[in-house]
Amino acid sequence: MKLTIFAATGGVGREVLEQAVAAGHDVTAVVRNPKKLSREVPFVAVDLSSTDPAPLESAVAGSDAVLSGLGPHSNAEAGVAWRGTRAIIQAMRATDVRRIVVVSAAPVATVASPGRPNPPKHDPGDGFFMRYLLNRIALTAFGKVYDDLVLMEDELRESGLDWTALRPPRLNDKPMTGTYRTAYGRNVRGGVSVPRADVANCMLRVLGEPDTIGQTIGIAT
Repeated sequence: MKLTIFAATGGVGREVLEQAVAAGHDVTAVVRNPKKLSREVPFVAVDLSSTDPAPLESAVAGSDAVLSGLGPHSNAEAGVAWRGTRAIIQAMRATDVRRIVVVSAAPVATVASPGRPNPPKHDPGDGFFMRYLLNRIALTAFGKVYDDLVLMEDELRESGLDWTALRPPRLNDKPMTGTYRTAYGRNVRGGVSVPRADVANCMLRVLGEPDTIGQTIGIAT
């Protein structure tokens, strides 16, 4: 497949890049600093905080799918995910590319947004520990990050594209297990963390699974 990977030097993006190249896919990377790329692949150097879709059109044109690891690392960077994803969507529409898979986060399940003003008080997949402790800590510490990601999901729902959003809990840098669990429309019961490599593997896997289109998918080990 011909794939375009956004934020290909980030934690998840780097894993997607490595696995996509290893699997023989034709990859174009979209990054702010191409010197940080772990592989020699075609790239487009763009400031991904920009809202201008025009520079992205050459990156996505002719692709079978777009994979995005774009997201804020802190509250100070909040806004990069939904603004960047809006630009990606506009570039995809302009070039007739339909399939996109992105990384969101487990705590956004209960975060309100203009497109989803009445989310559930608790995600049905969360157990007591996640529901009353970990999610509250995460939302308190990184509230603006999750506000950004839920707005990103709004952009996807309104895009008309064939989208999938993965919602992992805490990410780690452990080796890929290949035995991660997924749950459609909810978080994974008892899921506390997941390797970035497993998230990347799932992003590539769902490209061949039509039933994942239009879905938020919980993922955890």
